[in-house]
Amino acid sequence: MDSAILADPNVYNRTRGRQVSETRATTPVFPPGRYGRRRDGRRRKPLTLIVAATLFGIVALGVTWSYYQKFGQTNYSPEIVGWNEPTDAEMVIKFRVRVPEGESASCALRARDFQGYELGTRTVTVPAPPGGGEVEVTESVPTTARGVVGDVMSCRPVG
Repeated sequence: MDSAILADPNVYNRTRGRQVSETRATTPVFPPGRYGRRRDGRRRKPLTLIVAATLFGIVALGVTWSYYQKFGQTNYSPEIVGWNEPTDAEMVIKFRVRVPEGESASCALRARDFQGYELGTRTVTVPAPPGGGEVEVTESVPTTARGVVGDVMSCRPVG
């Protein structure tokens, strides 16, 4: 570096050429005939996106409705009422189940120990009461050891 240039106090007052503004043009100007056809600046309505989203929504609602009809609110809804003091050979489970008129329910019962291991299972058939509705049932489940908790795993139509 030349120390004489840096020592000149007038170096800091000089400018390098004419000052240029930083104003930018709003739209670029291209030579005619180059770069293909230019699109206008306005956006097109996303009709295909709206139609696709609507169709997707209708299909999703249809699938949701069909799964609800198949697996949702069932006519056979069990509820545990309690169980008696278990012995080493059986557990007596008391439960309530809603059964439609003229049908029967097949309910799977289970007895478990303190760690959650399954000690015994039994499937029972519960007939509907006259006029349909809830039935309170008491059934015993044979076990291999003393059980702690009784479950009604599921209730379904017989057949």
